[in-house]
Amino acid sequence: MTVRVAPNQIELSIGGMTCASCAARIEKKLNRLDGVTATVNYATEKASVSFPDDVTAGDLIAVVEKTGYTASEVRPEPEEAAPVDEFHDARTRLWVSVALSVPVVVLAMVPAWQFTYWQWLSLTLAAPVVVYGGWPFHRAAWTNLRHGAATMDTLVSLGTVAAFGWSVWALFFGTAGTPGMTHPFELVIGRGDGTGAIYLEAAAGVTTFILAGRYFEARSKRRAGAALRVLLELGAKDVTVLRGGVEQRVPVAALVVGDRFVVRPGEKIATDGVVEDGTSAVDASMLTGESVPVEVAPGDTVAGATVNAGGRLIVRASRVGADTQLAQMARLVERAQTGKAPVQRLADRISGIFVPVVIALAAATLGWWVGAGAGWTAAFTAAVAVLIIACPCALGLATPTALLVGTGRGAQLGILIKGPQVLESTRAVDTVVLDKTGTVTTGRMSLLEVSAAAGEDRDEVLRMAGAVEAASEHPIAQAVARAAAERGGLPPVTGFAGLQGVGVSGTVEGRAVLVGRLGLLRERGYLVPAGVEQALGAARKAGRTAVVVGWDARVRGVLAVADVVRPSSRDAVAALRRLGLRPVLLTGDNDVVARAVAAEVGVDEVFAEVLPAGKVEVVKGLQERGRVVAMVGDGVNDAAALAQADLGLAMGTGTDAAIEAADLTLVRGDLSVAADAIRLSRRTLRVIKSNLFWAFAYNVAALPLAAAGLLNPMIAGAAMAFSSVFVVANSLRLRRFH
Repeated sequence: MTVRVAPNQIELSIGGMTCASCAARIEKKLNRLDGVTATVNYATEKASVSFPDDVTAGDLIAVVEKTGYTASEVRPEPEEAAPVDEFHDARTRLWVSVALSVPVVVLAMVPAWQFTYWQWLSLTLAAPVVVYGGWPFHRAAWTNLRHGAATMDTLVSLGTVAAFGWSVWALFFGTAGTPGMTHPFELVIGRGDGTGAIYLEAAAGVTTFILAGRYFEARSKRRAGAALRVLLELGAKDVTVLRGGVEQRVPVAALVVGDRFVVRPGEKIATDGVVEDGTSAVDASMLTGESVPVEVAPGDTVAGATVNAGGRLIVRASRVGADTQLAQMARLVERAQTGKAPVQRLADRISGIFVPVVIALAAATLGWWVGAGAGWTAAFTAAVAVLIIACPCALGLATPTALLVGTGRGAQLGILIKGPQVLESTRAVDTVVLDKTGTVTTGRMSLLEVSAAAGEDRDEVLRMAGAVEAASEHPIAQAVARAAAERGGLPPVTGFAGLQGVGVSGTVEGRAVLVGRLGLLRERGYLVPAGVEQALGAARKAGRTAVVVGWDARVRGVLAVADVVRPSSRDAVAALRRLGLRPVLLTGDNDVVARAVAAEVGVDEVFAEVLPAGKVEVVKGLQERGRVVAMVGDGVNDAAALAQADLGLAMGTGTDAAIEAADLTLVRGDLSVAADAIRLSRRTLRVIKSNLFWAFAYNVAALPLAAAGLLNPMIAGAAMAFSSVFVVANSLRLRRFH
């Protein structure tokens, strides 16, 4: 037996999918090709396909098109989003349908308002709703029919067209068009009767309700793909290039490998490169998770989109465009999203059986009534009643209304839920991975301790150090300066100088003050009193960064700074444990710092010194061990892991890339909200499931009545509307969530 290898990988953009069953059908067709392995993701509207050499991209696209959908190859670099309202047509279609269908439904349901010729006004208003508003359903139903498939679109199209067609027949060829006709409420279908009844409200109402559900679902689903655009937008837009010794401001896209460019303090580094001149501190936390800025000097490498927090640098570009670390991270997010299993919602799974059964039941009802000698009118009326009572109006509302109320309540509590696809995983999550920097900690350096040498005053040590550090832009320096300023005014400094990433110096009140590493002060001949080295060692053991302060050739004290733990983090970890979740700390920071933070908040399992790609691997490893993983993070370095996790939670105080890649956003930036987010998500999922159950239950319970001729289409429409009211009322219970 010959096993064919699939060495080629391609990503296809799929168009025309209306439900998760569409994705399953495309995936099934592609996987039938010899040697092809395909995964189709309904949420991202993409297919990830591995295929052998003797299969081409054109072959794959042809298979998708033969299945009734469109496909095109995704470009290596995502195109810049065009400033176009992609939901304009859907929104217009929805609001036109709402405006026209409301009077139709009201007139049909309130006999007292049925004036002379009201039925002709209803026909005039309902026709555009059924034809224009329902066009997406009719088109999808026709596509499915040509390929021997049936979905909810088929049922919606059949029911609305049948109700509308019967109404037109009754108006023009029956007695429904006579002046003064009223619409009575009757339960029983009389034999041979039905020519005086119209069901325009059912046709227009079903179309409008389902359109609303699909519109809100599409908006929620489309946001999932925004992470890549946000990632790529994080980089610098312009750069100052040195060409012929002259500085020129050019777009980043114009950079080529080998170009020398200038990075001033506070600017983003335009692309990956090597420092040729200058020293500085570079804030790389967005890419590496390292809370302490990295000191760079000539010969050191720097990454694009990181921030120059110190002096002026001249960098030679080594990688540009799709080769940069930022672009590689974008591809990591894309692969993690595409690799997720398609979300098979309950409504779509059940519809695979429900729709064909209902169509068969309607046909059987028509045949039975004709065979029983009741006549075509009564037979067709009963068959239409079967289709209308089965029409899934409440199904279209089941998910969007619960989401609307759940997300609205969540927003009040500082929780944003992206859509229905995120909820199922909250039920099974058993492990929560916590990023350290900016999630468990504040993400900002703070002064924690001042240790004065024997005979020195702690406040004086801090005051002198703060005066010099206030002139520096380094985050550690700023932490010292802030703490000193909070205790009183700072004296002025003269002769300030940065010392190549090892310290700073300046003259304060006539004293030459030096702040930096202990080795720097020893090189300058400073006396180191007993206890200074012990204080440094204790600070490092606690996971803190320490600098020493000296003047008049003597070390006067030690300052310890660190990224401090958020006050709420310990209680948040305890709350997550009460939900049955096992907390794990994951960080790009060093092991000593990570374990110190973990011990402080009560986490036992720690992964430290992990790069962005490694974070994805850690999440994958936990998943391969059978765990269902939630990930909480805030930085660009967390974006790929957030996308890979079964449930991604982003701190709202973090980067846009992390927020877009996550499933849930904690607006307040407080880890304690994570437990509330999972509880609310689980509650919303339970409401959605109960909505779906009752939506089907109403239909299933009424189907035998409709088939037996005990439920005319008018009452079927009323029952359908009541099921929708029930679903909305059930969803409103989420407003009481605390």
